Amino acid sequence: MSDEVLFQRGTILVRRLRLAPGQALPWHRDPYHRVAVVLHGDALAIEYRDGSEHEHIQLAPGQVGWDEPTERVHRGVNVGEQPYEEITIFFLDRPDAVPQPTEE
Repeated sequence: MSDEVLFQRGTILVRRLRLAPGQALPWHRDPYHRVAVVLHGDALAIEYRDGSEHEHIQLAPGQVGWDEPTERVHRGVNVGEQPYEEITIFFLDRPDAVPQPTEE
């Protein structure tokens, strides 16, 4: 997994995320609004720590998604055959906020 902050000014943070096939993000929450732009990849699964059924998302480069905040602990897993890459813009409530607090 590669996670790189590309830009931050005030409460706006822009991050590039890369996941190889089979790689997963750490368990985390998403307390802030965000916009994600898919640069590369074909499929992600969203797994929930509470054991409920996971979501399977088909992806295409150029796809854009608006995500609402959630306190539900989850992680994204690259279940596709291609490396996954996205740019995400986080709308934080303060400059020092953690955009996706981990819940290990």
